[in-house]
Amino acid sequence: MDKIAHDSLANLVAIMARLRDSAHGCPWDQAQNFATIAPYTIEEAYEVADAAGRRDLPALLDELGDLLFQVVYHARMAEEAGAFSFADVAATIAAKMVRRHPHVFGGEATRSAGAHSEAWEAQKATERRARAQDGVLAGVPLALPALTRAEKLTSRAARVGFDWPDAEAVLAKLTEETAELRAELEAADPDRLEDELGDMLFVLANLARKLKLDPEAALRRANGKFTARFIAVEQVLAARGTTPAEAGLARMEDVWQEVKKG
Repeated sequence: MDKIAHDSLANLVAIMARLRDSAHGCPWDQAQNFATIAPYTIEEAYEVADAAGRRDLPALLDELGDLLFQVVYHARMAEEAGAFSFADVAATIAAKMVRRHPHVFGGEATRSAGAHSEAWEAQKATERRARAQDGVLAGVPLALPALTRAEKLTSRAARVGFDWPDAEAVLAKLTEETAELRAELEAADPDRLEDELGDMLFVLANLARKLKLDPEAALRRANGKFTARFIAVEQVLAARGTTPAEAGLARMEDVWQEVKKG
């Protein structure tokens, strides 16, 4: 690390310490704990992903700084509790990366990308066993977005052979789950409907995995497409002297189809 980077990081750590200082810090920052800060950490990670997905490098610069600040924040609170410091965090991840890349930092032969992925997962499994987390599904974080967690859970199960043979088999299961949800519509029991809808979403996460797609990325793309098209519908209606609420569903659907056709 060059001096500028070292000094910048040291300055950020010092700023965090000042914010948390019991005598001269910020009352809001002093009041926080791991649980209250965690939602902000997740939010900042999403904002990094958004900026990266849009290839907006100035925004990515800003969002990466926000995410780094979250790491410094958690490390500072841990240091105050006598658990670990930011330096420990950096040293731990550095050691982990060296350990997981013996073909780069050790004497192993160069690996292909596929071989590296397999070795990476094997090393992670070894590390989980060392932490007494030796179940197939151990270590998949509960805090992950539900679609992402479903994909990771089924990926783990697939490694030991618990998997559909192909995407067509998953689509057949989706048809089955759709029928089960439809059967519950008449009863309109919220608990049963939620259960069946959850099954459908879980199967969709499996389908994404079989197609080698990220379900969260696919849904973000669909969200973006819907947003762009609905804004276009609003603009068309405004040019025709009306609003979505005034236009009604039938007219909005007609304009929606116009927008889709470009």
